[in-house]
Amino acid sequence: MLTALRHPVYRRLFGAQVVALVGTGLATVALGLLAYDLAGPSAGAVLGTALAIKMTAYVLIAPAVGAFADRLPRRALMVGADLVRACVAAALPFVGQVWQVYVLVFLLQSASAVFTPTFQALIPDVLPDERDYTRALSLSRLAYDLESLFSPALAAALLTVLTYDRLFTGTLVGFLGSAALVASAALPRAAPAPPRDAGGHARATAGTRLFLAVPQLRSLLALNLAVAAASAMVTVNSVVYVRDFLGLSAGAVPWALGAYGAGSMAVASALPRVLERIGDRPVMLRGALLLGVVFGALGFITAADEGSWRLPALLSVWAAFGAACSMVLTPAGRLVRRSAPERERTAAFAAQFSLSHACWLLTYPLAGWLGATAGLLWAVASLGGVALGAAVAAVRLWPAPAPDVEVEVEHEHAGLTADHPHVRDAVRVGDGWRHRHGHTPDALHAAHP
Repeated sequence: MLTALRHPVYRRLFGAQVVALVGTGLATVALGLLAYDLAGPSAGAVLGTALAIKMTAYVLIAPAVGAFADRLPRRALMVGADLVRACVAAALPFVGQVWQVYVLVFLLQSASAVFTPTFQALIPDVLPDERDYTRALSLSRLAYDLESLFSPALAAALLTVLTYDRLFTGTLVGFLGSAALVASAALPRAAPAPPRDAGGHARATAGTRLFLAVPQLRSLLALNLAVAAASAMVTVNSVVYVRDFLGLSAGAVPWALGAYGAGSMAVASALPRVLERIGDRPVMLRGALLLGVVFGALGFITAADEGSWRLPALLSVWAAFGAACSMVLTPAGRLVRRSAPERERTAAFAAQFSLSHACWLLTYPLAGWLGATAGLLWAVASLGGVALGAAVAAVRLWPAPAPDVEVEVEHEHAGLTADHPHVRDAVRVGDGWRHRHGHTPDALHAAHP
């Protein structure tokens, strides 16, 4: 897996991702303490609103990124986003009102919605080899999981010698470090931008329309919903299971979250070899179907009134959730890369970023509201139903045989101009162009050749 780090440009970009993640993790802890200072017992409501604002920014801003990102220098775009995030981090210690938190969170997450899809679309250009790219996706998944474990521990250590507002300094340093690493990397040139004749709305929705047009990307939408149901259950209700259901102290909450991260990391580290043997479709669909089984196990645990076995069982279920989610999320970048024409890749990654977070925007409040008002068992049943229904829909939407199997198909294209990148090596035939290549369903090619 570490072979991808031999590439000097990717090594710098991965370093930028890691230092930015650490900074973000410190900010998450500091924001919780800031919210408590500002709102006291209502801090949970403040953080819940901030989380909703975060998801809303992702859903609204990312499609706009897909519309203009290919027309701007990618280095300048990512460095600018990092500098905006650094400025927000510098301003957070001086906040005195709750509404100021909301404004700064929106600015921070809007900048992240610019940076992340652009970063994700850049990596396939940096690592054109499929095996290297797959390893990079696994490294990225590991980085996210390690951040969720490492940042809280680092924050706890720093808080023994610093006040919480100083944690925002770590966030500032993380974003500045990310900007410096991106600025120092020799980035490849982007593919030619799409023609400018389309209106702004059409460009902003290009990635979403691609997702709706390509079968395996429609399946990815359903897979995103299945993962969102599981991750919302873990993120929102871990503290409820540990404190209220099991009656344990707050110190046991990190064990539950750590079990989820450990399951995800174990699968992410093994996936490069597995994907080389069996491909994306079996791994991703089995991961989604496994989520339904894990929800069933969680329902059995939740229905139990007592028993010392419930804690190890819960940790096992959380680890299984992490493993199944990683089976879906880690190869998702490969699927988007193969399904989108090169010049539409940024729009496709922006759509994946936006649409996946729209799923979380739905499942986060559902997990919290049902757990608080109807009880944990109803939350398990409802979100489990969502996950299972989404997994079944994903299986039906993704055509078999898997589209990632390369099939050389001779075919023609009509309506493309001579300078279109896709027909660069094609032969003119009548009013169209004829050529032969591996078949991948996308906006230019039907689901079945």
